[in-house]
Amino acid sequence: MPTTSDMTTHTDPALLDALQHQVAVFARRAEQSRLGGVGQARNSMDRAAYLLLNRLDQEGPMGVKALAAGMGIDSSTVTRQVAPLVDAGLVSRATHPEDGRAVVLQLSERGRARLDEVRTSRRALMALVTEQWSEEERTAFTALLTRFNASLADITASLTPAGPTS
Repeated sequence: MPTTSDMTTHTDPALLDALQHQVAVFARRAEQSRLGGVGQARNSMDRAAYLLLNRLDQEGPMGVKALAAGMGIDSSTVTRQVAPLVDAGLVSRATHPEDGRAVVLQLSERGRARLDEVRTSRRALMALVTEQWSEEERTAFTALLTRFNASLADITASLTPAGPTS
């Protein structure tokens, strides 16, 4: 793996400074607004709940370990974050179809309706934020941000010492 000095020797330090500053500003603004959308559903669902419900919607029912692995967090965190979603009726627990001892989590109909409401609100916010952008700019930004997030996840994973998994 290249050292930090190797990574910065070929890129203009001022550009890297500007990039890290813009990422920091974005993180602050995202936290301030929680990117929670517009209208009545604005800030009505926290980030953890949104990400969990979205993953269950996109990938279907799965166990806690699979959900945790897919999100890059540990099982105990998923268990803690899922509990209020189950209590609220947004997620249900079911018996695993192939292993009756295992439990899978799945998005309930109430959870799907709630997720759709929040997505619509967040989609409206993204439309407002990028209303002066062309479709090509939106597409390019989405691709670059996706790539940035994947690279950040890879780097974070490589810097995190491997320990016991739960």
